[in-house]
Amino acid sequence: MTHVNVLDPGASPLDYYGFELRRHREAAGLTQRQLGDIVNYTGSLVGQIETARKLPTQEFSERVDAALGTGGLLSRLVALVMRSQLPAWFQQVAELEAHAVEICTFQTRMIHGLVQTDAYVRAVLGALDPTDLDDRTAVRLARQRIFDKRESPVFWAVLSEAALCQEIGDRETMRGQLAHLLSFEGNPRINVQVLPFSVGAHAGLQGSFTLFRFARDPAIVYTEGYGAGHPAANPETVNDCSLRYDHLRAAALSLKDSAALIRRVMEERYGEQGDADEDPVA
Repeated sequence: MTHVNVLDPGASPLDYYGFELRRHREAAGLTQRQLGDIVNYTGSLVGQIETARKLPTQEFSERVDAALGTGGLLSRLVALVMRSQLPAWFQQVAELEAHAVEICTFQTRMIHGLVQTDAYVRAVLGALDPTDLDDRTAVRLARQRIFDKRESPVFWAVLSEAALCQEIGDRETMRGQLAHLLSFEGNPRINVQVLPFSVGAHAGLQGSFTLFRFARDPAIVYTEGYGAGHPAANPETVNDCSLRYDHLRAAALSLKDSAALIRRVMEERYGEQGDADEDPVA
């Protein structure tokens, strides 16, 4: 007899997902292989997800929901599963992202996670630890599904010019990342401004931070250190960071001029033309 792992659905969102997947599959009278054939995945993958050894994807969940007639259950659960796989100290931030009506972030050296590409995420997460990179990348990218909601948050990102010039990954990775930022041109809900080097001293010299604003709850400011996050709702702290952000946004280039600078850096610093041995244009 084949050994069947018994999951405790209350152990974690991933265990609950696996439990529900198995329950609905068995109710439909299908083996793992048969379900895999229907949704164009292997029966082995179905089994790994049912036993909480593999993370489900959004695409897998949607296909299985359609095949088993679950009314979108697994597609709704997958967001909770992905959020639960984030580092424990960051899970509260993902909750803030999911409920905010406005997210305002200032980044000094790196593109914000909500607008990172797959390749850029892999380069960031794999810098010191290349293990489980596929799953860790999928978990980070899943945060971006907040923009798929009917009432998605308004997102403002002020990026230091340094974030455009810090080559994370390779030139192709950076070219793709900057092209991704340019894809938001004309989208009033995702706005990217660049704070140019020429500004000199500015209100964000103390470091990166993010402001979360909500429909009914007080705003929260979030800062981050090595392996730790620091959300704060203290009104004085929030007011100070709000003022700083207003000054940063005023000092930054306009949306149009920011896009022009991003395009110039993408073409001159990371473009395919030119001698690969030459120093890229800063």
